[in-house]
Amino acid sequence: MSLPLLIKKNHFWLIAIILFIGLLMPLAGLAQASKKAAVNGKVLDAQTGEPLPYATVRLFKRADDALISGNITNEAGQFTLDAPLGEYYALIEFMGYTALKSPAFTLTSEKPDHQLGTLKLQTAGGKTLNEVVVQAEKSSMELSLDKKIFNVGQDLANAGGSATEILSNIPSVSVDTEGNVKLRGSGNVRILIDGKPSGLVSFKGGSGLQQLQGSLIDKVEIITNPSARYEAEGMSGIINIVLKKERKNGFNGSFEVIGGEPTNYGGSANINYRHKKVNFFINYGLAYRITPSRGSLYQELTANDTTAVLRQKYDTRLRGFNNNIRGGLDYFFTETSILTASYLFRRSDVNRIRNLRYDDYRSDQRLRTYTTRQQDEDEDEVNAEYAISYKKTFAREGQELNADFRFLDYWESSDQIYTQDTFNPGGVSDAAKTLFQRSLNDEFEKQYLTQVDYVQPFGEGGKLEAGIRSSFRDMVNDYLVGDQDAAGKITPLPGLDNYFIYDENINAVYGILGNKTKKLSYQVGLRAEHTDVKTTLRETNEVNPRRYANLFPSAHFTYNLPKEHALQISFSRRVRRPVYNDLSPYSTFSDSRNINTGNPNLNPEFTNAFDLGHIKYFDKGSLSSSLFYRHSNGKIATIRRVNNEGVANLRPENLAGEDAYGAEFTGVFTPAPWWKLDQSFNFFRAIIDGSNFEENFSNDTYSWFTRHTSRFTLPKNIDFQVRANYEAPQKTAQGSQRSLYYVDLGLSKDFLNKKATVTLNALDLFNTRISRSVYRGESLEGLAFYTSSKNQGRRRQVNLTLGYRLNQSTASGKTKTLGTE
Repeated sequence: MSLPLLIKKNHFWLIAIILFIGLLMPLAGLAQASKKAAVNGKVLDAQTGEPLPYATVRLFKRADDALISGNITNEAGQFTLDAPLGEYYALIEFMGYTALKSPAFTLTSEKPDHQLGTLKLQTAGGKTLNEVVVQAEKSSMELSLDKKIFNVGQDLANAGGSATEILSNIPSVSVDTEGNVKLRGSGNVRILIDGKPSGLVSFKGGSGLQQLQGSLIDKVEIITNPSARYEAEGMSGIINIVLKKERKNGFNGSFEVIGGEPTNYGGSANINYRHKKVNFFINYGLAYRITPSRGSLYQELTANDTTAVLRQKYDTRLRGFNNNIRGGLDYFFTETSILTASYLFRRSDVNRIRNLRYDDYRSDQRLRTYTTRQQDEDEDEVNAEYAISYKKTFAREGQELNADFRFLDYWESSDQIYTQDTFNPGGVSDAAKTLFQRSLNDEFEKQYLTQVDYVQPFGEGGKLEAGIRSSFRDMVNDYLVGDQDAAGKITPLPGLDNYFIYDENINAVYGILGNKTKKLSYQVGLRAEHTDVKTTLRETNEVNPRRYANLFPSAHFTYNLPKEHALQISFSRRVRRPVYNDLSPYSTFSDSRNINTGNPNLNPEFTNAFDLGHIKYFDKGSLSSSLFYRHSNGKIATIRRVNNEGVANLRPENLAGEDAYGAEFTGVFTPAPWWKLDQSFNFFRAIIDGSNFEENFSNDTYSWFTRHTSRFTLPKNIDFQVRANYEAPQKTAQGSQRSLYYVDLGLSKDFLNKKATVTLNALDLFNTRISRSVYRGESLEGLAFYTSSKNQGRRRQVNLTLGYRLNQSTASGKTKTLGTE
């Protein structure tokens, strides 16, 4: 048997072997892994003077470079290390900064405490003196107890991809074939851009990120149990996408061109120029993509001894042309007083051609009729965001004021034409069943957002934080779906001609109190939010006002253990408010047998989230673990209902609740200088209570997913990367979701004195990333139905990317010895 055929037949087992090795390696690393004294200090950004939270500080013996102790800095940049008496040096590291090595010092019984003072880290690539041998490299993953930071540029699988593809490569995050994002198995996650809401994820949720080029993204932050500082939206946590921006003096930038198959052409530029008090920045991305997808569905509808069978398949060709531009400036009144103004504009022009075929069978499995249907859609989207922010830091360390105002303006126009023909088994068309339909849909959104935050430190390590936030959001959807005659006149279909208005006002205030002792730090907070939502169907005069006020407490307690261990327990109350697509009754009519609609009567879902986290740093990496539990009331789930003609309607409903709990492990390990690996494993159980419906949509499921990445440094500046992903089967409210698995490969080489990089990657190498679902239930008329579906939203993708950096560093950093500059 040839090698390619052997690989094709055994790709599942290859994935399993890669994942198994990845699970064992961090454990092997851990197996390698008197009187005490203390070392204290504070870590700041050398240019801005801001504290650097979650920087890694490690203590080494001077004699043999053995690792003795380690810790991470708190939110004020402060740290404390415990160590036996002896002679040491400290190494301070933070993603994107040059590592800092302190002079040697001695801890004695006469002087058991040593102050390292204020340590200032330079951004990687900055000009510094006293540079020594390269020792630290910018990691693809930075772990801390309450936040995980992923440097997306280090991941070879991200080259040439969109923001959606970048998220699918991040541990704890999964993205389905429709672009919907899940965190720790939960679909309700809040996605922010640069820490604020964005029109990119307003109407369409996570699927809107498919229009944002990955080359514009600097890093992604995962916050699984946010404090009261953050808005309460997002029950499984927050994903914050940070776009690229520099503040280094002079002119610098990065440029990228992309080519791929299926068609993926594009380019991007990230440019920065700072002169004295003014810093200009601009990011531009251009992409042209043709994305093919395919799927199939099998459905049985049974009444007494009669079973009607539907076999359905489709293929889609999505052609998209996307433009993204973001620009702005920082004005430095002083280095502690900065005003920033920025503008973001995105335009997307899309044509979608979808061809469907429905084969209807009699109960004796003989073909009764078959129907063909084509969707031809032209869609234009424009998104603009205007923002102005101000930051003031004061003489006292940790005291600062932040104010932000932004305006989001979004519109989308969609024109869809559907043609449908029905044939007998012999291929003769039934002219009476021929349809020519038209769907016109215009959507508009305007949002005004104001936020002010203030931090006041007190004592040795305490702080008081407070803030206010107001959001005013107005959205409309003018839609019409109907039959169109030869003269172009549209006769609306029942219930599909209306003008939907969504008005949302949310006002919030919060307060946080935090303090710390030598080993214990705590932070308790309370957020109050008042929500005023009104939906209106203007044509039918249906008005649904909602007003409610809620309190959202949070608490985080962190305890630093000896030998580079830390433990944190946290709690927060979260909410999932129904968004525009959840509420709008507009039906997407591309598939006349499977119709998705919103539910104007949907209520919010509330969750109490608990998390117990542990992190261990060791010589060759780190391991983060956590146990989590979420109790939800009013769980929002999509319910499938089928009528006696076999037409399904999918609509969100409020179930009674859900209890979900699980364990998560994420590790970074360097078994050899030429080999680095990341591994994540997540196990969870979800108990769904759907007893409030007559059909009783209750279920109990166990599931898990894991991801392994190995990166190898080869001779001649070549890097090779392999990633394997596996998501186990799980039950849903009405059925189950089958397993999902796939492998990505990447290869890159630096040249031109490491100013340029060429990257070749293959995403879903074996073409196995296929979403498979099963639904079971009773139709509206009491008939039993069984539905099984397969969908492949993205086929195997191969990309070639060329990047060039102007006055910027590569991902590697240098270790700098602390001394006089």
